[in-house]
Amino acid sequence: MCGIAGFYHRERDYGEQEQHYRSLLGRMHQELWRRGPDDAGIYLAKHCGLSHSRLSIIDISGGHQPMLRTAGGKTCGIAYNGELYNGKELRGLLESRGWVFATDCDTEVILLGFMEFGPEFAAKMNGIFAFAVYDSKEETLHLFRDPMGVKPLFYTVQDGELIFASELKGMLAHPLVKAEVGREGLNEIFGIGPARSPGCGVLKGVHEVRPGEWIRCSREDGLVKSAYWKLESHPHTDNEKETVETVSFLVQDAIRRQMVSDVPICTFLSGGVDSSLVSAVCAAELKKQGRRLATFSFDFVDNQKNFKANDFQPSQDRPYVEQMAAFIGSEHTFLECNNQNQIDMLYDSVKAHDLPAMADVDSSMLYFCSQVSKQYKVTLTGECADEIFGGYPWFHKKECMETGMFPWTMDLSPRKELLSEEFLDCLQMDDYVLERYHRSVAETPRWEGDSKEEARRREIAYLNLRWFMQTLLNRMDRTSMYSGLEARVPFADTRIVQYVWNVPWELKAKDGVVKSLLRESGRGLLPEEVLFRRKSPYPKTYDPRYEGILKGMVQEMLLGGGSPVMQFLDKGKVERFLAKTSDYGKPWYGQLMAGPQMLAYLLQVDAWMRQYRITVVDL
Repeated sequence: MCGIAGFYHRERDYGEQEQHYRSLLGRMHQELWRRGPDDAGIYLAKHCGLSHSRLSIIDISGGHQPMLRTAGGKTCGIAYNGELYNGKELRGLLESRGWVFATDCDTEVILLGFMEFGPEFAAKMNGIFAFAVYDSKEETLHLFRDPMGVKPLFYTVQDGELIFASELKGMLAHPLVKAEVGREGLNEIFGIGPARSPGCGVLKGVHEVRPGEWIRCSREDGLVKSAYWKLESHPHTDNEKETVETVSFLVQDAIRRQMVSDVPICTFLSGGVDSSLVSAVCAAELKKQGRRLATFSFDFVDNQKNFKANDFQPSQDRPYVEQMAAFIGSEHTFLECNNQNQIDMLYDSVKAHDLPAMADVDSSMLYFCSQVSKQYKVTLTGECADEIFGGYPWFHKKECMETGMFPWTMDLSPRKELLSEEFLDCLQMDDYVLERYHRSVAETPRWEGDSKEEARRREIAYLNLRWFMQTLLNRMDRTSMYSGLEARVPFADTRIVQYVWNVPWELKAKDGVVKSLLRESGRGLLPEEVLFRRKSPYPKTYDPRYEGILKGMVQEMLLGGGSPVMQFLDKGKVERFLAKTSDYGKPWYGQLMAGPQMLAYLLQVDAWMRQYRITVVDL
């Protein structure tokens, strides 16, 4: 994995101030060095500049970027962040058409594929990616992002110049990009966060390339956006046996493909069905090569003493992790995070995202990834299975199916609880959030043969793919890449997503068993106790001392003065909130973010505004 950045102007000749723009490209990739600490490079053409920070995974010695190739009278350059999982097949296709390769890296496959097929080549790619290609003959820049949005790519247009980067910090190194936030961005932070509207970069005038989107910038047409990949709704014709067999093949094939690496790999193992399936397949493949899989699990110091079972988190992970590690014969490491680790990483989490994030749910993952990265550069995870196979409570609860709101945040009142009435009047939060909800529901791919209930399930599934899954993918990307660790997500393979999208609910959750389709497809790979374990999400701390530390930090913020977040808060409301007992079982976002996470989130908002010197405009 890597970090990319650059700029394009259809009129400006960057060669007239070559040293200035080369220095600017250097500053942009320097901001992204955590994503790619192994190598860096720049490319400056007349109308375009590309920069790259590299984490070396495939063809370690031969994959320097930006990569250039000249053929047919034109030169194309690419800056690429990602992994290509069908690179061997695509390389063979290009070789059959006469192309000769100089390296073994997938960057060259994509560059030559683009030169052979044009932008349509992106639809042939199976992988996770964000990349920029500049065609110097056509004087055209192309930006692409993978269909599921695993890899990030932000952009803005300022004074006619397109500026882009893997992360916001890379863009902010450009003097034309300002750290400003307006009403829209503040609604994203307080009304929708830690999620973000598809395509929204929160900062004023900043956007994100949407999953499956291609952006073309040319002298003739300016900026043009189009989709190269979309979900398709149609009847499911396979019977139950065929469906289970197809899912089993697709899942195992995706996992095996994503093991490709010139450096050792590991997996995250929580003891749930998703990560256990990934780990079991990886362990079996490595065993054929005489190697042993390394697995890692995460928990919190003394959590066995403080744990409180609830509807969202019914059981602890460790007993299942121990069972799975023994079953697959992995070399397992139990990692634990303490209160101070979480507190220390809260603000690093903001630096990783360039935005407020998932509070301690994010900071703890940041800590765990920093520990794993000391030994490994590549890990496979079980992310995305719940969104694709219907594992979350809101796929099953009647009130979630019937709500006219995002099912993971059906009630906005907890989000308003600490905000001043004047600020709430300005935000008009309900209108903003409802508009975003209805806009996404309207985008849901339909099939006229669906029943009313099945049509609603498609809406819930689409919201999960485009919103909730994107939030977790953002978390996984930023927390891992902050320490130079590449996290892969086999369940986000587009073949799995497209196939399961059209499977009827009675097969996805047969006899009311959550994710029964995935469980049935894993028979023989896992112990029955793990295969049919009730879902328990990523762990969080239940230590009351952690909440006490957070309350003290917020209290200092109230008394100290000068905290930028205070302009949005009602001091009396915050003091009353601090005085009451938190309910861990009533999250205000997803399954994990309850009372303590609200406090941590406020601290992150304040840190974000301080660290990035955020200016509030247009309120």
